Amino acid sequence: MKFLKDLRPGDRIADIYMCKHKLSATTKNGKEYFSVTLQDKTGTVDAKIWEPNSEGIDDFDDADYLDIFGEVTSFNGAIQINVKRARKCHEGEYDPALYLPVSSKDNDVMYKELLGIIGTIENPYLKKLLEEFFVQDENFINKFRKSSAAKTVHHGFIGGLLEHTLSVTKLCDYYCKSYPVLKRDLLLTAAMCHDIGKTRELSLFPTNDYTDEGQFLGHIVIGAEMINDKVKNINGFPTLLKQEIIHCILAHHGEYEYGSPKKPSIIEAVALNLADNTDAKMETFTEILNNITEPGWQGYNKLFETNLYDSKLDI
Repeated sequence: MKFLKDLRPGDRIADIYMCKHKLSATTKNGKEYFSVTLQDKTGTVDAKIWEPNSEGIDDFDDADYLDIFGEVTSFNGAIQINVKRARKCHEGEYDPALYLPVSSKDNDVMYKELLGIIGTIENPYLKKLLEEFFVQDENFINKFRKSSAAKTVHHGFIGGLLEHTLSVTKLCDYYCKSYPVLKRDLLLTAAMCHDIGKTRELSLFPTNDYTDEGQFLGHIVIGAEMINDKVKNINGFPTLLKQEIIHCILAHHGEYEYGSPKKPSIIEAVALNLADNTDAKMETFTEILNNITEPGWQGYNKLFETNLYDSKLDI
């Protein structure tokens, strides 16, 4: 099997891939075509079926596995597949493990590192709170380690939530060394818990889509509720400390227009917002660079609100 990340313009493909999403659209001339997102464990690629009603194009839906024959082209600097034939596959023709995107980093190693950081927390209430989630709650742990950090944009793969959480926590730990005014136990606890609501906002792969709860509430509100529920099990948990932790969760997107119910009011919330934004944008840009086919200007990107450039220079 040739994985999607290894495709280059001019390649011909004849392999099985999963249809993550299919959209029916029309050209400017009113001709119907299918815009399809194909997926394997290395990522996703945009594909076009320009003759959807032609012989050799089976009827298929999202999450179906397709035996694809087509040509690899480049559009706006990104790989695109021009599909000539698409046969719907039957169970037993494919190994599902080859089609689910997974973090390139070892899940066990990352989780062990996260637990090691929990071991350095000195405040007994915050340490107990973290242990309630990451040591004792088996259902939460299973979902947390398998979840993505997003449906799209960044860390949209199995283990993505763990990878993102660990990166944000380590950035926050660096901030504490550079800015001693920060309360390390508070900031690192908030960092490890800032996206726990995503275990309920998004379903696990292969679906990786918003749940009803996720649509209605969003991971920020869900995460705040999860913190509040755990705190109820910890005798004597200080009220102000609980409010500070929940505030960090509520404010970690930084701005109302980015989905935060509150703007940061304490320095730890400011630091968490910066660390979260840094890791999200660096990973997003990294994923963009990994998927381009030609150096130079890559066109306008909505997230960064500018034209992106990749020089491919060896420095």
